[in-house]
Amino acid sequence: MKRRTFLYQTSVVSLGFLSLSRCVQKGTDAAKSTVLPLKADPKNYMDLPEGFSYKIISKAGSTMSDGLLVPGRADGMGTFLRKDGKVIIIRNHENSPTPLENSPFGLERELLAKVDISRLYDAGRGELPGLGGTTTLIYDEEKGEVIEEFMSLAGTYRNCAGGVTPWNSWLTCEEDTTKADGENIEKDHGYVFDVPADATGLVEARPIKAMGRFNHEAVAVDPQTGIIYQTEDASDSLIYRFIPEDPKDLHKGGKLQALAVGNQPKLDTRNWKERGVEQGIGYPVVWQDVDDVDSPLDDLRIRGFEGGAACFARGEGMWNADGQIYFACTNGGPKNFGQIFRYDIEKEQLELFAESEDKTVLHMCDNVTIAPWGEVLVCEDNGELNRMHLISKDGELRQFAVNRSSKSELTGAVFSPSGKTLFVNVQENGDTLAITGPWEKLQAV
Repeated sequence: MKRRTFLYQTSVVSLGFLSLSRCVQKGTDAAKSTVLPLKADPKNYMDLPEGFSYKIISKAGSTMSDGLLVPGRADGMGTFLRKDGKVIIIRNHENSPTPLENSPFGLERELLAKVDISRLYDAGRGELPGLGGTTTLIYDEEKGEVIEEFMSLAGTYRNCAGGVTPWNSWLTCEEDTTKADGENIEKDHGYVFDVPADATGLVEARPIKAMGRFNHEAVAVDPQTGIIYQTEDASDSLIYRFIPEDPKDLHKGGKLQALAVGNQPKLDTRNWKERGVEQGIGYPVVWQDVDDVDSPLDDLRIRGFEGGAACFARGEGMWNADGQIYFACTNGGPKNFGQIFRYDIEKEQLELFAESEDKTVLHMCDNVTIAPWGEVLVCEDNGELNRMHLISKDGELRQFAVNRSSKSELTGAVFSPSGKTLFVNVQENGDTLAITGPWEKLQAV
């Protein structure tokens, strides 16, 4: 991906998040905003607006091109344009070593013989291999079908989110801090891995240890400096940034730092018991160095907070909008309905940008993507009724989709490079969907 293209794709996010701020602040007024009529799905699977349709393009348990099975629990995704015009989709899988129903290697691990086991990050001595990792799909957008599908990273645990990079790859993150036990768990977990978009099979699974060992969630790359910002999925999480020695080779190491508010050390931003941060205020940020980043005790966040870093509620999705780093905290706020923060790279200021206190408006937003016309598309993860919302530039929130098939969260929502197709996973169903329709009509509403 060329730098100019990367900057353009990230810059459109800022418009959408401004509307999200107004939407949540308006509370019940936003709930009365223009409603996008949804058509009830006769199959009771996914309600969408008139003229839109979904197609299940990949299903957990199906046989892929490499002879392995599509793993279950698909999560974060990124898309890239291949030279021949086909769409490359890299898809995470949030799996632990069990249950085996989610395994790419079969219920009896009988398909392990099809892979070079040395390519697995943690093969579990052949008895307990990691079942996370990534799959790569090659999608023919004109025909609306997957033409190739294969495992591109294997042997990792609980690959949840990540982020696209300016160097045309996907940083995939382990949301797991299991340690090697000297028996069937061969290696420590809790790392970030880099998967090139042009991979044609299993890549070498090399953890970028200098980025820290913790419950990773998402990353956002600043293409100007190569600095990588990171979220952590824990109730008492920190926000990190990694300053690489060489942005072209993250394995050469670098410096890991944690976000602190300069005039309020150990600031609790969660607003659970008492209000620690207010909306619309720019809090000055300093970045404090973090040592012992491999963290054998999984205590980076504890040591960082004691040293003065700010505390956040379950850091989730993150995106760089042309110098503005936006990130979601899924259960932040006094009612645990979620928060959105914004960090201004140039000004070095943190702002509580949005905080939901009405779950009929927005209920625990998680994955976020940006429509080609600049609106925010938000996925919910609340264990109840999970929806996707469109949020316009003027602050109107419209339901775009409702999952009627289960209580599963919707994950990995991302548009194709052309903007014609929206890909999304229904995680617990094991399905990846391609949604198409008259997108131009949504822009006019």
